[in-house]
Amino acid sequence: MEDLAHAALPPAMIETATAIGDWLIVLPILLSLLGAAFLMVLRRQRGAPVIGAVLIVGGVIAADVGLLLRILADGPLSMTMGRWLPPFGISLTADLFSAGFALAAAVVTLVVVLYAEMGRDAEKGRDGFHSMVLLLLAGVSGAFLTGDLFNLYVWFEVMLIASFGLIVLGGTPLQIDGAIKYGFINFLATTLFLLALGLTYGLLGALNMADIIRVAPEANPAALTGIAAILLLAFGTKAAAFPVNAWLPASYHTPLPAVSALFAGLLTKVGAYALLRTLIALLPQSRDLLEPVLVGLAITTLLIAPLGAIAETNLRRAAGFFVISGIGAILAGLALPSREGIAGAGLYIFHAMLSVTALYLIVGLIEQRTGERDTRRMGGLFVTSTPLSILFFGTILAIAGVPPFLGFWPKLLLLQAGVVEAGENWIGWALVLALVINAVLTLIAGTRIWAHIFLRNGPEGVAGALEPMALRPWTGRARLAMGSTLLLCGVIFAISLWPNPMMEVGQKASAELLDTSRYVDAVGLAEVMP
Repeated sequence: MEDLAHAALPPAMIETATAIGDWLIVLPILLSLLGAAFLMVLRRQRGAPVIGAVLIVGGVIAADVGLLLRILADGPLSMTMGRWLPPFGISLTADLFSAGFALAAAVVTLVVVLYAEMGRDAEKGRDGFHSMVLLLLAGVSGAFLTGDLFNLYVWFEVMLIASFGLIVLGGTPLQIDGAIKYGFINFLATTLFLLALGLTYGLLGALNMADIIRVAPEANPAALTGIAAILLLAFGTKAAAFPVNAWLPASYHTPLPAVSALFAGLLTKVGAYALLRTLIALLPQSRDLLEPVLVGLAITTLLIAPLGAIAETNLRRAAGFFVISGIGAILAGLALPSREGIAGAGLYIFHAMLSVTALYLIVGLIEQRTGERDTRRMGGLFVTSTPLSILFFGTILAIAGVPPFLGFWPKLLLLQAGVVEAGENWIGWALVLALVINAVLTLIAGTRIWAHIFLRNGPEGVAGALEPMALRPWTGRARLAMGSTLLLCGVIFAISLWPNPMMEVGQKASAELLDTSRYVDAVGLAEVMP
């Protein structure tokens, strides 16, 4: 079997030792896994877990930056474990999208680790929180950087284990209720993914992504489309796309605010990335056949999600509908598989990882200051918490896609792709109209919530409330949380004002996803292409 693996590869790849720079692709996963184990040992040492987590995640960020720069210079990078070479071995393969998403995930994790200290004390320092956060980061990084579908399944399982531990941390009845809803639907999605893996291997005899690209065009298109439909259902469930989205607002409001922010910024985006990778790069012919389904899912998700936010009074549940709204925009990019459409979808994932996390962090600060979760019992914070008011409003503008905020730039690419598509059929106009309506509805939902929390004098139903509601004082830990939130918002604002590098990388990454020859070549299978 090993001889077969070697026979499929050019001799240079077999004989050449791995370059030191190539190990960058392993470091984000390795540091996270080893760090999770190390911090579990140190969990009883006061202050050690948070310091260790910050240092380890800082190392992951450095590795991700190095990996991204390496790929920008030399193209996609691949590394296969052991002597079982591709397509039989387990490969880690990174291109611009996967490396960029891994970097965004690490940045979000660092901010959340600092922010989480707001709600923690000496007793909570022994609960393994930081180990589970690093385990979650390992799963997310592995999912972005893997070059093998079965390994993608494994990293989904790692994420599920870590996220289930984080969501029940505290053990309140509300958390247990949210964990049951979250766990059941995600176990179901993972089972569907495993079913699709078995069918894929039975049909193609391959699970390595580059090998699937190589052999899929020769397979039965009807059978392959059936597998793609199962993958769409599995990953669509994990991404919380309509109609399998109800679990997200029913569960993401239950854990600690920092955990909610981490989930919103990372977990659904991994599902969206998996859709992008499988339907665009691996199975483009099947995507073409499923295009009407993708259009329907995109439009419905874009319209229903902000309406849910308008109707919601629980602040964190309303934020959950903004998460779902972004998934609709990503699906719109999948339904418009041009260079601009795919770039828009990929950059929207990047934007949502940062902006949605920031929204949840701000929501957590509002809950900390008011002691309330229901917007009907809030009011008058504009006078007493002006910085929170500005941050919340600015984040809503970014999520809605108002220029020049961060969400505008990927939506601009999506609108461009839709207008070009509109010259050929009705799909382009339908998606353009849905994106515009979504932006308007998101603005209505966000400004309505902002007005209730910040502009209204006091809680709903309190007649003649002239004084703003009394707020909890800022503690040292709350100031740390505010500082970390300001740091993330500053990054978002800086990218918003200087979007050219992001747009250029997005366009280049989109071209690589549509033309997979460099990806296949990086794995070492180009010379055995049929």
